[in-house]
Amino acid sequence: MVWSLLGAIAAAICFGTGSVLQALAARTTPTGAGVDPRLLVRLIRRLPFVLGTALDLLGFVAELAALRSLPLFVVQAVVAANLAVTAVVAARVLHIRLSAREWIAVAAVCAGLALLGLAAGHENPASVSLTFRLALLGCAAAMAVAGLAAGRLHGETRSAVLGFVAGLGFGFVAIGARVLVSLSPLDLLSDPATYVVAGGGLSAFLFFATALQRGSVTTTTAAMVVAETVVPALVGVFLLGDGTRHGYALSAVLGFLLAVAGTLALARFGEPAAETAEAAPTPTSLR
Repeated sequence: MVWSLLGAIAAAICFGTGSVLQALAARTTPTGAGVDPRLLVRLIRRLPFVLGTALDLLGFVAELAALRSLPLFVVQAVVAANLAVTAVVAARVLHIRLSAREWIAVAAVCAGLALLGLAAGHENPASVSLTFRLALLGCAAAMAVAGLAAGRLHGETRSAVLGFVAGLGFGFVAIGARVLVSLSPLDLLSDPATYVVAGGGLSAFLFFATALQRGSVTTTTAAMVVAETVVPALVGVFLLGDGTRHGYALSAVLGFLLAVAGTLALARFGEPAAETAEAAPTPTSLR
């Protein structure tokens, strides 16, 4: 279980670093109106985006390994804490000044993750029915349709809805990975959960990139964090039987709340490119 926790932490580090590179690419890439799937085609031509995506893939492998033996609420809280990683890296490397409140938030995230680590019980991949897997696939498809519709909204509403839908997509990725009992190629091809992971991840990636490019970083990231942590946690506890070590339920609840609250306080680091522009406005600092 220690290795699984380390895997979740490694995923957070990969995602936090990758987001820096992807944000730089997204801000400088033109796109059309609404949610434009061609955005991903244009982004993939940019080296920062490719490197960031490679880190995301590495992070996903680490997250998948963690989900094989840890509850969803633990893994998702740790993964969402990648914003704390981004904030610390931005402060050290990009010379972005963190306020006292943000340093307290980083400390809260660390304390919350420590409590979650203490409370985490050992889990096995969840064995669920085909009906559950098909329902999960249907929910992922509905999420994609909702995201396309959200792209037609305006202002802060669009940022919040697109961020929330993206968070749901990343949450579905985690849930789908949690119910993958077998990782053999033939089983993966016939398992609806595989397509939840692939489709949910791709859709969420597009919606989040769109929201970052056109809306409020803080609003988008906060909505995403809530969706990608709370929804999978509830599914894990009430539908997949996730639990804690005996006598550590309170520690798990406090740890989860601390980690999520601290992460929300760091929401402005959802796109460090914007923070870099404020701290060092010279064009060369953004390349």
